[in-house]
Amino acid sequence: MHYNCLIVDDEKELARMTAEYFEMFEVKTCFVTSADECYGFLESNSTDLILLDINLGDGSGFDVCKKIREKYRLPILFISARQSDDDILIALSIGGDDYIKKPYSLSVLLAKVKVTLKRISESGAAVQTDVSSASADEALSLDPSTMSAVLKGERIPLKAREYALLEALYNHKNTIVSKDRLFEEVWGDGYYSDGTLNVHIRKLREKIEKDPNSPAFIKTVWGTGYILEI
Repeated sequence: MHYNCLIVDDEKELARMTAEYFEMFEVKTCFVTSADECYGFLESNSTDLILLDINLGDGSGFDVCKKIREKYRLPILFISARQSDDDILIALSIGGDDYIKKPYSLSVLLAKVKVTLKRISESGAAVQTDVSSASADEALSLDPSTMSAVLKGERIPLKAREYALLEALYNHKNTIVSKDRLFEEVWGDGYYSDGTLNVHIRKLREKIEKDPNSPAFIKTVWGTGYILEI
């Protein structure tokens, strides 16, 4: 069975309440309360995105994220009462696409989920436009059907947030894009700090740049933002 959202949280009543709230707004949602149940769910069902707690009774959400990333490519949004910047940076660096702190507002969490679902839907709908608009000899292009970058014919898989960030830069290629604009287009109201953006820029550079320390594509414009030069 296919769901829009899977909640993985050992706080059963909170997970149930969140799932019921999402269902009221036509976001088909299921919840599980352990790492093992999460793996079992993914073996027999599919989902568009995962809301993942860090502290699970039978393991760490960090470990769950790493294992999911080995097999599946889908957005993972961490939900956690842990507040430290270190936890946030770890979550983003191992494959998380966002980090929502508990206690969360159901309406705000729903808004974040809907933004992510909308981005997934729009990426799929835009496949023909984006692929056909890329010239055959262009060094870097995007493939929304697989959320990948295509660099000199080589397909480079990206996580959902990485793809959204590269897409925002690509849509304004050869033009300086301010940090505020990137926050608005990629995170909506869900960003936390410049550090969040810096982590994602670094991960993108590690994937598409020959030398991430001397980038040829994604260049920093100090005090302003970034520019994708193609």
